[in-house]
Amino acid sequence: MSEERKKILNMLKDGSIGTDDAERLLNKLDESGPTANSNRPPKFLRVLVDSDRGDKVNIAVPLALIRAGIQLSSIMPDSTNEKLRSRGVDFSELVKLNGDELVEALRDLTIDVESETGETVRIYCD
Repeated sequence: MSEERKKILNMLKDGSIGTDDAERLLNKLDESGPTANSNRPPKFLRVLVDSDRGDKVNIAVPLALIRAGIQLSSIMPDSTNEKLRSRGVDFSELVKLNGDELVEALRDLTIDVESETGETVRIYCD
């Protein structure tokens, strides 16, 4: 269960919101979740981390930025590509990728991982 759902249910339990408000909020969460509105192209690659220690991370990387990076990598001089490759960054396959193909490939991406130390990581596009 997501942290947002827990908050809504706790607010309902505490009496700070009524059942109608809770239902509306839960429906809104369903509409804006990682699989919601799958007909529109995703705009962000999102990384959420939630730990038992209370640490929370919510990173949203615009897919437009990733597309721009792909386009820029295609015009980089060979010398720059060689320097990057020597440092473990290889753009040779990336330049073959079309930005729209990337968005389509990421459209249904959802990765959920729970570590042994109690951290939950979720990666998805929305």
